[in-house]
Amino acid sequence: MKRKRKIPLVVLSDVHLGTYGCQAKELLQYLKSIQPQMLVLNGDIIDMWSFSKSYFPASHMNVLRQIIKMSNQGTRVIYITGNHDEALRKYSDFILGNFELADKLILDLDGKKTWIFHGDVFDSSTKGYAKILAKLGGKGYDLLILINSLINWFLVLLGKEKRSYSKMIKDSVKKAVSFVSNFETTAAEIAIQKKYSYVICGHIHKPQMKEVENEHGKVMYLNSGDWVENLTALEYKKEKWRIYQYKRSDYLDLENKEDKIVNDIVTKILS
Repeated sequence: MKRKRKIPLVVLSDVHLGTYGCQAKELLQYLKSIQPQMLVLNGDIIDMWSFSKSYFPASHMNVLRQIIKMSNQGTRVIYITGNHDEALRKYSDFILGNFELADKLILDLDGKKTWIFHGDVFDSSTKGYAKILAKLGGKGYDLLILINSLINWFLVLLGKEKRSYSKMIKDSVKKAVSFVSNFETTAAEIAIQKKYSYVICGHIHKPQMKEVENEHGKVMYLNSGDWVENLTALEYKKEKWRIYQYKRSDYLDLENKEDKIVNDIVTKILS
């Protein structure tokens, strides 16, 4: 079996378990390939806005089981609430063994103050009447993701690469681009005021790592992206951050070995 990568800290967000767009199988492969000392789930892990008893497949449940398993095996798991799982906020500061529930997190990473939070506090569309519209928009986005999945299924059959039409549509909307820029700037400016070295968000589904500077100082802004379209996480090791991006090819050897083991077992039983 392939050895797990030991990483001091992993941050991931916007998994949206319970929606058609969630890439749960890919996330499970990633989680099984790492052994972090700390795993920060930075919001929107379970999508309670779209939660339905009629759609929560085994692959989604397996992600939750793997996270619990990692916690039982010594990984400190911190679940920071987002807007899609805001119902959990009334249980903030809950601690059970290695599992914690929080609204935000402040860490000292090798002498550098690090501020981690989901980021929906900067988004007016998650409040009041706008929240209702945002939920309706989320349903439309789920439908777009489902259609995109069907298109990609045909593209794979034809031997062509997958394409994210939903991401292309989002990126082509000027207001969305403007919002992302304002979001990053706001998070960075507040972090500079608070004298943080790193500020880490989720929420906008855009993986990012860049230094932001103004007349008051500078900060490293990071965003963990999502597991709907980008399939990304943040990894911190040897005093450096990097954006991890899932690539199916990295796991093909492992899948082939597992298939061979299963086939060998079946062959022995039948022979």
